[in-house]
Amino acid sequence: MKRLAVAAAVATIGVLLCLVACSTGQRVDLGDDMSGNLIAAISGEPDLLDPHKTTAYFSFEVLENVFDTLVEPDENLEMRPALAESWDVSPDQLTWTFRLRPGVTFHDGSPFTADDVVYSYRRIIVEKLANVDKFSAVADVTAADPLTVVVHLDRPTPNLLTNLGGFKGMAIVSRRNVESGQIATHPVGTGPFEFVGQKSGDSITLRANRSYWDGAPPISGVTFRFISEPSTALSALQAGEIDWTDAVPTQRVAQLRDDDSITLAVTESNDYWYLALNEARAPWNDVRARQAIAYGIDRAAIVAATSYGTATANQLAIPEGNPWYTPYDRYRYDLDTARSLLEDAGVGDVDLDLLVTSEYPETVTAAQIVADNLAPLGITVNIRTVDFATWLDEQNTGDFDMLMMGWLGNIDPDDFYYAQHHSQGTSNAQKFSDPEVDRLLDAGRVETDRQARGALYDSAAALIADKVSYIFLYNPSVIQAWTPELSGYHARRDAAVRFRTADLAHGDNR
Repeated sequence: MKRLAVAAAVATIGVLLCLVACSTGQRVDLGDDMSGNLIAAISGEPDLLDPHKTTAYFSFEVLENVFDTLVEPDENLEMRPALAESWDVSPDQLTWTFRLRPGVTFHDGSPFTADDVVYSYRRIIVEKLANVDKFSAVADVTAADPLTVVVHLDRPTPNLLTNLGGFKGMAIVSRRNVESGQIATHPVGTGPFEFVGQKSGDSITLRANRSYWDGAPPISGVTFRFISEPSTALSALQAGEIDWTDAVPTQRVAQLRDDDSITLAVTESNDYWYLALNEARAPWNDVRARQAIAYGIDRAAIVAATSYGTATANQLAIPEGNPWYTPYDRYRYDLDTARSLLEDAGVGDVDLDLLVTSEYPETVTAAQIVADNLAPLGITVNIRTVDFATWLDEQNTGDFDMLMMGWLGNIDPDDFYYAQHHSQGTSNAQKFSDPEVDRLLDAGRVETDRQARGALYDSAAALIADKVSYIFLYNPSVIQAWTPELSGYHARRDAAVRFRTADLAHGDNR
């Protein structure tokens, strides 16, 4: 899970606004040996760089290039070998044996072995870190020998590979790096690039790992610049000051399709955006009040204003085209139905605190539409726009009536629903709890028959929407742009930013 929330898992994305340092006009100072770096503009600064503790998408844009997992998704989101060359599964589906790639080293030169895998996984489990729910079926993890890891399960887990490698929150880390306390600020991985340094509020620089097990990257390194304003990032790209960005104004997409000065990618994604009401607060603890909001929201207007035709409205998380998609269309925009539900729930005029963040402008835009939509119902929406670090704190402490955010990069249906909507889910900030949803999500985690598993998630998704754990809004596209001189890079449906095969034709002559 990567919450935008990566973002999602949800969703946690720590950010600092980039002001003067992100203005166009000059490239960031890379140092004597970094002049050939690819310059990538991302919308905000990572909160921390420990892959086991962050759930921030900005962090994972960087960490995707620093760390490896046992397995990883290819461009079609099928799980493929990475640090593990191969694996076997016992007939009872309870023992998975992974054979590791020999000769791999961490960036500090220390060898990678099975002990590192065991340490990484046990760290998440014992310390109950961000993605501990991925190990809910794991009874133990052991090292049979330096190149063999055995994962013991207490129940069949059809999505184990996705759990272990779906994103870099399950990265294999260095024990020395963790115990020294440096992982959050100077991470050491086995990935294609090694961390060089960070300039607070400005940039993070990576250097190519010339000993990378899958071949040295063609470029000398990557410098991630933090540019919070999409129009500024786009101007910098068009001026040749950066080489790549995913901060593309959606209102410019139609025009940019005919712009030969850049390469534009608009890729269907598995991401989704949502509103969530805090069920720990009245009247939002009444399902009728939540349903009234779901009927009172004009999704079409929100999609038009936030995505300019690049997104698709959806009332569930999983988009059409995904093999786990199921249709659902209960909530038409209907103020009469919304009024009736509010009356049934005994809700009169009420104030609603809507938490959004300036680091994701679509949340601010959507909030304005939500406020206009709900005003005729006697609901006064107080839009509270904060920086993302504050947004995260407020979400985690439950200091909101409603919030808007998104999830990025989900693959398996468990990724879309369990952490967010199970009563014990690690990202259930809205405090939703329903025994039948819990039962269905628990059953989906162990069902090995594909058709039966799909039916379980279809039922769970419908109940989640019926009872308004989230008000799902739309599935966006992954929108990225880069200089035509950049080759070997591909925009991915899971929004993972991988520069390991990227090359720049202009090299150092910039």
